[in-house]
Amino acid sequence: MKSITANNSIIHFNKHCYTSLNKHIKNKKFSSIFILVDENTHELCLPILLEQLETSATIEIIEIESGEINKTIDTCVGVWNTLSDLNGDRKSLLINIGGGVITDLGGFVASTFKRGIAYINIPTTLLSMVDASVGGKTGVDLGTLKNQIGVTSIPDLVLIDTQYLRTLPSNQMRSGLAEMLKHGLIRDEAYWNKFKDLSALNLDDLDQLIYESVLIKKEVVDIDPFENNIRKTLNFGHTLGHAIESYFLSHPNKPELLHGEAIAIGMVLACYISTQLVDLPMETAQEIKTVLNKYYGVIPFDAADYQPIMSLLKYDKKNHHGNINFVLLEAIGKPKMDCIVEESIILNAFKFYAS
Repeated sequence: MKSITANNSIIHFNKHCYTSLNKHIKNKKFSSIFILVDENTHELCLPILLEQLETSATIEIIEIESGEINKTIDTCVGVWNTLSDLNGDRKSLLINIGGGVITDLGGFVASTFKRGIAYINIPTTLLSMVDASVGGKTGVDLGTLKNQIGVTSIPDLVLIDTQYLRTLPSNQMRSGLAEMLKHGLIRDEAYWNKFKDLSALNLDDLDQLIYESVLIKKEVVDIDPFENNIRKTLNFGHTLGHAIESYFLSHPNKPELLHGEAIAIGMVLACYISTQLVDLPMETAQEIKTVLNKYYGVIPFDAADYQPIMSLLKYDKKNHHGNINFVLLEAIGKPKMDCIVEESIILNAFKFYAS
């Protein structure tokens, strides 16, 4: 697959990854190389990377604990201290190998350590390959509030090697699939239609779908790198999805939802809201709901859950001037931004989801 250039960063795929990585390290003459992992990627993915790495530079491994709960400024402080203790300097390189928590947090650490050092992302989950790989968003959560602290910063390279997907459990694969489904819904009905039946897919098909998903996001980000306009459409399903994810993360009696699982719920809710406000046909909303429920099931909500979830909407990053702004669908491939939604419609959307 041909490499993709996105906002001054180059995304390489599969066999091109390590040739490009070694060439980049040789040309840049980094003083030292730090590799950020969690306990899972340390065991399952780091050996693959080290086997391919060709350099005489000093290599240090920094491990953090996995999971969204550790995507915090405290974790960053630990990594910054380690970089400092190990004599990291302005000519050091940080390689982040892991899912979205690692690449988001690692990119933020690199962008702020000594006012910015070079970094490379190697996403190892389907979600991070099709979402965190493009756009330069880095950062951490503020308590249970998603991605409240961060900067936009471009990695030197992104390396998408789909052999890492073999290390993933099925729920992590489903989590990443949600972002791919979203890309189809907001940009390309033909791409969406490919996901209606995945039973006949093989690994080559998945590689191509990942490539197409990256291209879709790259095209949006190229037009609007700082999310002033069309890039907002990438948040379809995320307004309520992030609120649901944060609520479940903070509630002692709720299971932890993976990002994609929460976004799938958010997309079903947004589809119902779209039927009420921007004339999405109910038949289309039902079809989308059927496909998403087939892959993700239906998560039960209690009446007591709705108000706490809606109270979290005020923290959504698309909000401005006191308004909570939704991305809705007029049709598959035709999103509409900055839609203000009444609470009663949101409550009815939950009823539609549960029905």
